[in-house]
Amino acid sequence: MGTEASRRVALVFSLFDANANGVLERDDFDLMADRVVREAHASDRAAKDAMRAAFRRYWTTLLTELDADGDGEISFEEFTACVLSPERFDATISVFAEALAALGDPDGDGLIERPLFMALMRAIGFEPENIDALFDAFEPADGDRIRVETWVEGIKDYYAPGKAGIPGDHLVVGTAV
Repeated sequence: MGTEASRRVALVFSLFDANANGVLERDDFDLMADRVVREAHASDRAAKDAMRAAFRRYWTTLLTELDADGDGEISFEEFTACVLSPERFDATISVFAEALAALGDPDGDGLIERPLFMALMRAIGFEPENIDALFDAFEPADGDRIRVETWVEGIKDYYAPGKAGIPGDHLVVGTAV
């Protein structure tokens, strides 16, 4: 695993640890889902429900794959082992990426506008300047919009252990330009 992937995963762990107690728990994913869905004002109920389900699936995958002692918590070490193992986590990331991108496209035109992208990513906990840098790295067009597929692939790349120099690296604190 490269340094970039390690930094990306450390950041995601810290964001998902919504109560900042050093471990991931079911409540962390419920809190995160609530924050993200709250920003999706124009999305329909089905899209919001899909996002909540994606967060539940993310948690269930972690719990199923890693919680050998049954304590209902995932440590940073456990999280790293699972998230950066594509064979264990790719399907979950795909569902998550598609649900998040769908919230960003409430009118179904296949394009995500910067303000909604920013709001959803801030709800997750990323820094505004880093979100802006990421959006710019996706090469927006058509009135400062990106394609849904671009964001979905960007999310998947974020979790790829062998990838470096990807747009998602802009999300790691201190990398925004």
